[in-house]
Amino acid sequence: MQTPFRLDGKTALITGGASGIGEATCRALARAGAAVIIADDDRPRADALSAELPGSSVLSLDVSNEAAVDAAIAGLDRLDILVNNAGIGLVGNVEETALADFERLLLVNVTGMFLTTRAAMPRLLAAKGCIVNVGSVAGLVGVKRRFAYCATKGAVVALTRQMAVDYAGRLRVNCVCPGTVETPFVEGYLEKFHKHEKDKVRAELHARQPVGRMGRPEEIANLVLYLCSAEAEFVTGSAVTIDGGWTAM
Repeated sequence: MQTPFRLDGKTALITGGASGIGEATCRALARAGAAVIIADDDRPRADALSAELPGSSVLSLDVSNEAAVDAAIAGLDRLDILVNNAGIGLVGNVEETALADFERLLLVNVTGMFLTTRAAMPRLLAAKGCIVNVGSVAGLVGVKRRFAYCATKGAVVALTRQMAVDYAGRLRVNCVCPGTVETPFVEGYLEKFHKHEKDKVRAELHARQPVGRMGRPEEIANLVLYLCSAEAEFVTGSAVTIDGGWTAM
């Protein structure tokens, strides 16, 4: 009997793959037998991770740079799996959000996903592969003072569903929507916006999930692994929450 959730012989590219959910996803897919390509603009960190994952490689990649994305993908022999994970955040309501900051989030979180997906599509279609986009519960419900972030993650969910319809039967496209996950992304948020009350705000972040804690990167990565596997062949166009019950309230 075949071992489930294996990716032997598959090549997977993970954007934002050097830290947080991206790093955990690289590790999970590599353990499942995939040859992972760690795409990140932090080359030293990506190289350090690659040294721990046999058969992996590194792409220095700014997903918001069209020419760089096209050139990087053009150099790949094959691609079976694309995980669009690269993203940035911003705190503020509509009145507090500067145009430049709003446009920056759109550029990385939405345009970056578009550019990478468009460049990868010929290889993914040739492999009858799959795409997993990393969204957020912020793309499904309103989160206080996350105006720009909610807008971009809502777009990720909508684009996931649209591509699943366009490419049904040829390519699977799904989205994972995590709640708050304990990652360097969250630590950076605490450092920037709550430097003098980190412990208090961290406790609040834990508490806003009904289960009473933040998620762990490996938990999100294991859901990504499932969606990439043959066991998920009937799953496409889904936005799967993994949020400790947040959206159930």
